[in-house]
Amino acid sequence: KHSKNGLSCVTWDDPSRTRMSNYQPSNYLEADLEKNYCRNPYNANDTLKHDTIWCITSDELVKWEECLPIGVIVPECDDGHSIEPQEARDILYYSSFVIWALGGIWLIVIICMVKRINLAISLNKVAALFLARNPHVVLIPIVQALVAIIWTLLWMLSASFLLSQVPDDYTPSGYYATYAEAYGTTGTCTFWDTLTGSSDCTEAVAGACNDQWPTGSVWKVNDEAECDMADGMAKCWKCAPPRYAMDWRFAVSFFVFLWNNAFNVALGQILIAMAVSLWFFTKNEEKGKLGLVPKALKIIFRYHVGSVIFGSFIVAAVQFIRYLMKYFEKQAEAQKNRIMVYVLKCVQCCIWCFEKCIKFLNKNAYIQIALTGNNFCTSARKAFFLILRNVIRFGTLAALSGIIHAIGFVFIMSATVVVGYFLMREMHDDISPFMPIVCFILVSYVVAKLYMNVFGLAVDTSLQCFLCVEEMGLGQDCVPPVLANFVKQQTSKAAVTAQASAILPAQTSTASAEL
Repeated sequence: KHSKNGLSCVTWDDPSRTRMSNYQPSNYLEADLEKNYCRNPYNANDTLKHDTIWCITSDELVKWEECLPIGVIVPECDDGHSIEPQEARDILYYSSFVIWALGGIWLIVIICMVKRINLAISLNKVAALFLARNPHVVLIPIVQALVAIIWTLLWMLSASFLLSQVPDDYTPSGYYATYAEAYGTTGTCTFWDTLTGSSDCTEAVAGACNDQWPTGSVWKVNDEAECDMADGMAKCWKCAPPRYAMDWRFAVSFFVFLWNNAFNVALGQILIAMAVSLWFFTKNEEKGKLGLVPKALKIIFRYHVGSVIFGSFIVAAVQFIRYLMKYFEKQAEAQKNRIMVYVLKCVQCCIWCFEKCIKFLNKNAYIQIALTGNNFCTSARKAFFLILRNVIRFGTLAALSGIIHAIGFVFIMSATVVVGYFLMREMHDDISPFMPIVCFILVSYVVAKLYMNVFGLAVDTSLQCFLCVEEMGLGQDCVPPVLANFVKQQTSKAAVTAQASAILPAQTSTASAEL
């Protein structure tokens, strides 16, 4: 009610006031001009805006004067609110507390899981050490890629022959009077109209030439003399067969293709897992002296090829069912059955998720095979229960490894492109570096993909090797120095637990004897 120099403020809606008469409550609705309180009225489009609150004084010599903004916690924005509605500002205000709470929970989780995070970091260091001492392991995915390319090219050659065998009766050989009868119609119904059975629209109708997938095409006879004039009506539309068709022969060939691809991937996984296992359980002073890949090849092809074949068969079967659902979706789309199309899309999504789970379990089963030498089913069961017993460790390692995988991927690609660019500029400064950079990007992508995939599998195998040492007490003298402290901690805990278990029965026996 007073300015900073003690002058009295007049009321904003005083009708007798002649000075600064434009500052009325009706002109500044959001300024809260009540009584003679100090305020800072302005509109969004005003060019003259004050920095703090003020009032019109009762002194004839001083028209207005600033006030002391005591008690003002949240002053008005100088340029107005960027979000005008008060409700939206309130939502953002309270949402900030929720975000801070989630951040606090996340910090607590990090603090509680610091040991597991340290273990995950150490396992990544072990994988890096393995690749540093055995760089020839990176050749495994390169050979896999070459085999996959050669096999795919050969399969495509044979598949092209099978697909080109279109039967003569694949499409009708008769004549049709209209284009709609031969090719079908396009409906006006939406998905919800079809779902509710609405009668306010027209449903799409499949034609006689394209009611199955792969669909045929339609053509018209130009010479009416060649048209079918049955029933006194000129039928000039005919069906043309598609360029390819699918039958049981292609289905068998496609399943074999999927099975071979899955076998190629599985063989690479178990080879890397076997190499990491052999290296992990080799004495520290002898690490890097043995040829791991030849020894791993010998063990796998002598004892575990059947397990690899069976595991890859499961993956291929699930993939084949997913592609079969895709084939049924195409058939439903050709028959204009929109509901079945969406149902089959959902089924494919579920099968895809199941396929990811199968691949994850298979990868860990191959690691178990490399560690224990058991068959596929036994190793898959052990891997499943091992993951259940150590689900937090596996989750922590997966999260941290994903971050490291992304960083490594970006670093390899960016370093390759940058170094390649400067080399090109130094060696051939008169040539545009665009195409060489594109080549650098493609090559670095392939290299990063191969290297980081091997690195990720080495991390997963190192975790299971560590768990094997921890649970079974094997190979403690072979553990890499990075993991030595973790093994000692677990050994100490196990010794204390065993000692407590031994003391308890003795105390119980003594108490019974005294009674």
